[in-house]
Amino acid sequence: MPAMAAPVLLSPSHHCHCTTTATRRSGPLLSRCRPAAPRFRSRRRPRGAVLVARAAAVPPEQSLAQYETLSDAKAALYQALEGIDRGIFGVTSAKRSEIHGLVELLESRNPTPDPTDKLQDKVDGCWKLIYSTISILGKRRTKLGLRDFISLGDFFQIIDAKEEKAVNVVKFSARALKIFSGQLAIEASYNVTTKTRVDIKLESSTITPDQLMNIFQKNYDMLLAIFNPEGWLEITYVDDSLRIGRDDKANIFVLEKTDPAEV
Repeated sequence: MPAMAAPVLLSPSHHCHCTTTATRRSGPLLSRCRPAAPRFRSRRRPRGAVLVARAAAVPPEQSLAQYETLSDAKAALYQALEGIDRGIFGVTSAKRSEIHGLVELLESRNPTPDPTDKLQDKVDGCWKLIYSTISILGKRRTKLGLRDFISLGDFFQIIDAKEEKAVNVVKFSARALKIFSGQLAIEASYNVTTKTRVDIKLESSTITPDQLMNIFQKNYDMLLAIFNPEGWLEITYVDDSLRIGRDDKANIFVLEKTDPAEV
């Protein structure tokens, strides 16, 4: 399912047209942004190229034999992810190798080999991102204010399998005259193309409240390019509580099932 493009997490940015409308559902004025036709498709990797990474051999030190159960391997992954803030601001090469070795190990023992046949049972619902190879570093982090007065919060993904819709919600908090919170919500549709893959189409994006939109307005294209989920997504592992995916931009996403009340 979509992920910080999307995120997480990268495709070049594209222009969007923003209008401000009032809605009773969301209270204050919303800044609605509908992107123009994406211009970055030609730069995508050839279909299936990303699977080369998944096909890589699991490092010798990472084998299921050292874990008594699949749950032990999952626990090892959770431990490896501690203290890295989802990897969004970078990780060491040693830590990345450790995490990716465990990811490949779990993928090799996926208990749901045909996940798109079981989207309603296994994928539908609310998920929270716990790791991604999408990163916000250097000048991009500075331009988005993520070094100083804006903090990046949780990233949620709400999947409606019946309607073939997904909403990615990225939380932010900002320190201006006072501290306030807001979010970027990206709505997308998808269609199943194989037993493991879906194609994702970006439908719209919204930043609330207006104060947050005002902060990001100048670099909105950059922000949306990072989290734009459009493309295809391969579901490489899913059980009742954990989901792993890889997209056409060679990104990895690890998400855990969570309570929708957290969003």
